[in-house]
Amino acid sequence: MNVRPNLRPSLRRALVVASGLALSATLAACGGNTSGMSGMSSSSAPAAATSSSAAADPASAQGDIEFAQGMIPHHEQAVEMADLALKNGSSAQVKDLATQIKAAQDPEIATMRGWLKTWGADEGMAGMDHSGMDSMPGTMTDDDMKKLGAATGTEFDRMWLQLMIAHHQGALTMANQVLATTADPKVKTLAEGIVNGQTKEIDTMKGLLAG
Repeated sequence: MNVRPNLRPSLRRALVVASGLALSATLAACGGNTSGMSGMSSSSAPAAATSSSAAADPASAQGDIEFAQGMIPHHEQAVEMADLALKNGSSAQVKDLATQIKAAQDPEIATMRGWLKTWGADEGMAGMDHSGMDSMPGTMTDDDMKKLGAATGTEFDRMWLQLMIAHHQGALTMANQVLATTADPKVKTLAEGIVNGQTKEIDTMKGLLAG
């Protein structure tokens, strides 16, 4: 009758020990799995980074930056010219074209500004102030803009079409240059859009001049 009570503490201790061993084994197993997963994660992250770095061409990246830095003020001047057409133009076709140019180029300016911010690059080209635009393909000089602003009626329409054709042709030159070097799909897409859209607009403007 006294044996049973004596066995209970022993049995209790045995169960505690067994439970402790089982818990330790479980924790060790979980720790081993977590370590393995961490190893997989840490090894895959550098691989992804290496792959991304390998895909980036420093020369191409610099070309993308310079394209955006140059095309922003180029587009801004086209928008300024479009505003003049909406104010001074006498032809409904010229005003429609000016509206189309603004609708296309305003969003592209915002897009390229976003790129430069993401890339950590300044919006302006190093060493170039506003007067430096004169050397960019197709851009108007301050004198050109003053003459255009002073023109009215059919004289304005003719001058605007001639200057905008030259301006668009400059944009095509810049877009084709970056297409030859870029490795960035979004830069390529925008540059191709400029080439396609402005080529059509050039054809339209030439037709208006001829008519």
